[in-house]
Amino acid sequence: MGNGLSDHRSLLPSFKALHIVILGLDCAGKTTVLYRLRFNEFVNTVPTKGFNTEKIKVSVGGSRRTAAFHFWDVGGQEKLRPLWRSYTRCADGIVFVVDSVDAERVEEAKTELHKITRLAENQGVPVLVVANKQDLRNSLSLAEMESMLALGELSNSTPWHLQPACAIIGEGLQEGTTKTRAGPEATRELLRAA
Repeated sequence: MGNGLSDHRSLLPSFKALHIVILGLDCAGKTTVLYRLRFNEFVNTVPTKGFNTEKIKVSVGGSRRTAAFHFWDVGGQEKLRPLWRSYTRCADGIVFVVDSVDAERVEEAKTELHKITRLAENQGVPVLVVANKQDLRNSLSLAEMESMLALGELSNSTPWHLQPACAIIGEGLQEGTTKTRAGPEATRELLRAA
């Protein structure tokens, strides 16, 4: 699933830390995603009242090259969402985590996703939508998630990819980050191997 982004590879400067923001409603699994990427293990978390940040060096495309990512995991409670704009300013990519089991809140997640991607400063910023908790029996299918989140209605300048995942065991996270390509030319591989 995605919006037909090309598979071209570009060179990433190994000296620059790419700014990636992890957003989503509270209890979607954002912090679990962050620490699974950072430590490659499950870390028991509590609701984020502000933000968590980690710098992570990753290999790019299975090669010996590495890139540095600076992840910002921002709390998803309603009172914190107005602050998201401050974190996405100058972001190289957005990871938007959605709870695939909580069908009642998908509409709320859709509203927030569309609101943040429509900001002028976020035009062209790639979005990896992580359909978290896919391991659970009552999770929505990818087709249902794509439809309910109205991903096809995102701006044509917003590259996106919808990835099924289970953040607790890390399933799908690596695959998702290899599919999304960052917007205009220079950062096409920025989410390549988080």
